[in-house]
Amino acid sequence: MPLSTPQVERELSHTRRVTCRGFKRKDGLWDIEAHLTDIKSYDMELSERPNGMIPAGEPLHEMAIRITVDLDLNILEAEAVMDYTPFRLCPSIASVFSKLKGLQIAPGFTRKTRDLFGGVQGCTHLLELLGPLATTAFQATHHERQHMEDWHTGSGSNAPPMLNSCHAFAEDSDVVKEHWPSHYKPSSPTGEE
Repeated sequence: MPLSTPQVERELSHTRRVTCRGFKRKDGLWDIEAHLTDIKSYDMELSERPNGMIPAGEPLHEMAIRITVDLDLNILEAEAVMDYTPFRLCPSIASVFSKLKGLQIAPGFTRKTRDLFGGVQGCTHLLELLGPLATTAFQATHHERQHMEDWHTGSGSNAPPMLNSCHAFAEDSDVVKEHWPSHYKPSSPTGEE
């Protein structure tokens, strides 16, 4: 269902595009890439750009991160690039994102990346890309990982990793009841324990 039609006339000012893609490699590993662009619909004054401005349609930001993961979502390689930035200094921080190497995309990943790259230790935009990058790694490898576990059959002893991660996967939901009946726990009537 699309958003409702706006009731007030408006003019486009800014477009941010985030694109994430997951690639299965021939060596059994996975490359996960996240790409961000910010584009203004008007000319923007900026002294560090040629002619002191960014023309409408030229990226204010264009940057990307690639990680290589295994099926346990261990990050084996990491690289960041910054092709368009508002300041000449910005690209000098891209190399710190190699510190992703050795981390695992698992509970606590967001906290660890904020500790590593938050504030002056990183770039806000590259840090923001790590959330969708992690989700894409999970989604890209999901099919192969589920066949390594017994939860995908609906009767295994291991809980599906997405159990209780959102309302559809709540242990008392119809989705869990249908797909993972051994992990279904009906909710008790209100007021009972």
